[in-house]
Amino acid sequence: MIGLVDKQKVIISYYREGKTQRQIARETGINRKTVRRYIREYEKKKNILLCSKDSDNYELIADIVEKPKYDTSSRYKVKLTDEIISRIKFYLKQNEEKRATGRSKQQKKKIDILEALWSEKFDIGYTTVCNAITNIDRKQREAYIRQQYAPGESAEFDWGEVKLIIAGKLKILQMSVFTTAKGDYRSGDLYHSQKTENFLDTHANFFSEVGGSYKEMVYDNTRVAVARFVGRYEKEPTEELLKLSLYYGFKFRFCNNYRANEKG
Repeated sequence: MIGLVDKQKVIISYYREGKTQRQIARETGINRKTVRRYIREYEKKKNILLCSKDSDNYELIADIVEKPKYDTSSRYKVKLTDEIISRIKFYLKQNEEKRATGRSKQQKKKIDILEALWSEKFDIGYTTVCNAITNIDRKQREAYIRQQYAPGESAEFDWGEVKLIIAGKLKILQMSVFTTAKGDYRSGDLYHSQKTENFLDTHANFFSEVGGSYKEMVYDNTRVAVARFVGRYEKEPTEELLKLSLYYGFKFRFCNNYRANEKG
């Protein structure tokens, strides 16, 4: 799925934002030859489909968003698991308690934490432990800054439940909710389920209502948007979300787990 996300980033950046191939390569870290190849493939397929009277833009997007073939023979197993992160936090918490009680000299250094993890039969290296400790320390020192948005820049999508009395009976319906970052404009639809077709339908309704698409759409961890979780923080988008973003020309991002401050 990573290759599909790369394609989406390149195509949106090139055609909607007007960035050069050099800029895209620098900002995304994708090789310039790969950026050029994605754009050429898009243009080639677009020209072919435009010659067909029965084709439309969504057919083009469906053709672009095809699953890439990967050589998995050289992949390595991720060793920094949630369990190891939990243990590292435990040892860092012990260090805090020792500092607070005047026992600073008894703190565990990074190499001590590594050896403690080895004693617990965890397979992990020194560099990985050091990077994990650095990331944990950085997140503990984070400050939250109120963000400012321009009109048409960002909107958030989420699902919610609505309980209604219909014909004398209690019904629970699913409500789609769009909230704009600028102006706090809200829009939504009611459905019987959170199925993918309803996810697509409510986006089409919203973009038709506001007369265009936003530059960025923000999503929670809804199943119709997130295909799977990669580790604790990384998420893979569903194929339908990729197609939707290419069709309407918007970028997307996901809220991080356990970060209520990121939601509108």
